[in-house]
Amino acid sequence: MNDAIPVTRTTDHGTAKLMPDVDRERAWLLTVDGAPQSYVDLDEPGHLEFEYTRRLGHVLDVVAEPGRALDVVHLGGGALTLPRYVAGTRPGSRQDVVEADRGLLELVTEHLPLPQGANIALHAVDARVWLEHAPAASADVLLADVFSGSRVPAHLTSVAYVREAARVLRGSGVYLANLPDAAPFAFLRSQLATLATAFEELVLIAEPGVLRGRRFGNAVLVAGHQPVDVAALARLTAGDVFPARVEHGTGLRKFIGGARAVRDEDAVPSPEPPDGAFGIG
Repeated sequence: MNDAIPVTRTTDHGTAKLMPDVDRERAWLLTVDGAPQSYVDLDEPGHLEFEYTRRLGHVLDVVAEPGRALDVVHLGGGALTLPRYVAGTRPGSRQDVVEADRGLLELVTEHLPLPQGANIALHAVDARVWLEHAPAASADVLLADVFSGSRVPAHLTSVAYVREAARVLRGSGVYLANLPDAAPFAFLRSQLATLATAFEELVLIAEPGVLRGRRFGNAVLVAGHQPVDVAALARLTAGDVFPARVEHGTGLRKFIGGARAVRDEDAVPSPEPPDGAFGIG
């Protein structure tokens, strides 16, 4: 039983709240302005509570042989769930976390300390600004999970941004993104078209109900220059409590259709979620 007390703090970009999970000792939920952002179990960093986080974890598991250390850049910090996951599953990895909200980083590291010896560097700066100054070919994985409130910022959706991401990745590197949308998927299709300007291989992971247009939800995009192990991803995502579908190749090209890549001057944030889509009941 978790007897810890909730913590609320006004940070640089909103009101953050850390709430203990009464069912799991030393487990916490982070919300920002009421929207759930992260879940962390300090005793079990391999436990990924949120559906989309598990899908990102599955991709991290298959991008290289098990246990191999990687250089990973996380755009968006939250409660540092996935950096903890990588540190646990791929010991020796070098990780950079880029989070614009310095106050949020301070809150999280104060109350949910990182594992001893984890090589995780924290940077309180805008994600695109950091990317533009990062060394070329310096990362194996670039994971984008950046939200301003409940929307992905517009300046992280354009061709210019994607080119910077591709520049920072090594030739064998993989780009991952968590993006929210609903039918008719104008935002998601345009993001896939934008990624296609810099990467040859694209994969989309999402719950069937979302892809059928039944509800608003998260999709995980995977992009790279080399094929991803789609069969392994499909097995892992099919075994989740809420199974997901893995789209690639012809099916994904059909999904993208005539969507156009996004220029900086045309970029818009991801759509506003409907009331209650991601809220805490």
